[in-house]
Amino acid sequence: MRLLTLLLILLFVVSCSKDDDVTGTPYVDDDLAGPISRPSSGYGADGSYTVAKVSFASPLYSGKMVDIFYPQGITSPRPVIFYSHPYGGENSEYNIGLFNFIAKKGYVVVFAPYPTTGVSIDERYSTLWESFTKAVKDYPDLIDTKKVGFMGHSFGGGASFGLAYKGFVEQGWGENGRFIFSMAQWYSYQITAQQLQSFPSNTKLISQIYDDDDTNDHRLAIDMFKHINIADSEKDFILIRQSVVGGYTYVADHVLPNSRSAYDAYDYYGIYRLLDAMIDYSFNNNAAAKTVALGNGSKEQVTMPSYNGQSLAPLEVTDNPTPQYPQSKYEFPCNSSTNPRPQYCQ
Repeated sequence: MRLLTLLLILLFVVSCSKDDDVTGTPYVDDDLAGPISRPSSGYGADGSYTVAKVSFASPLYSGKMVDIFYPQGITSPRPVIFYSHPYGGENSEYNIGLFNFIAKKGYVVVFAPYPTTGVSIDERYSTLWESFTKAVKDYPDLIDTKKVGFMGHSFGGGASFGLAYKGFVEQGWGENGRFIFSMAQWYSYQITAQQLQSFPSNTKLISQIYDDDDTNDHRLAIDMFKHINIADSEKDFILIRQSVVGGYTYVADHVLPNSRSAYDAYDYYGIYRLLDAMIDYSFNNNAAAKTVALGNGSKEQVTMPSYNGQSLAPLEVTDNPTPQYPQSKYEFPCNSSTNPRPQYCQ
């Protein structure tokens, strides 16, 4: 019942959200929700590119379109991020701010819908994978597979590990830069313990959880973070907590940063800023970018903005995460029969 409620809320918010123009006009959010404005410079600030979009029919999900967002006017392929959405987020409009942000910074993002009901988990994974590979095959003028990121939320966050293994190991994508950015992840399928130990040495990882999330057990993210063969220096586990600034509540629940009705500082400073830096470090080997994306708790990484002397809660970063709440808090606990890796629950 709670899953159905979550889906209905998600669909309602998508239908009511502002209409973002991806053909050139920036979405209108100069006044973000809450008192804290978006960054004017540095990581997390909007890029200078105009956003363009091309779509093609999903190879396995009849009647649905796969969207590719890219910088308009590019004359050579650009690094790409393959994005896997949560349950119900089949239309890219649900998180258009993120996709526009990526393209404005000069990169490509592929959004692939999959059906939430009526199919198996393996079929959902196949729908994502076949969409991503078709995008690579059909749009070589846009997509540079030598620099690749996999990013996802909830179901898509859990799926990003198995999909990244296919891309990085089986296809050889990302030889000049690889990362995974997982948010509030669900269970992870199609990835074995041996495969988790077989990621290429240049793979980076940010795993984010949200303190008020009562949908997906944080242990799911902790499991993948601890058992993937990425050095501590190249991965960080990040917790975002709720803040109240100037009477506005910055929410850190399961749907951050996806299905809310307004953009706020948590989008730009909690998600976009770290992603921006992760891209720059992974693809360009920028040491300053690493301090922000994978700073191991550096002030550049964890410090959040303030308003009239009130600051957003700093990000909490660790290489040794432990669960803070019992499994009974969550709709999808780690010890569920749905989890293919229950032996790693704590």
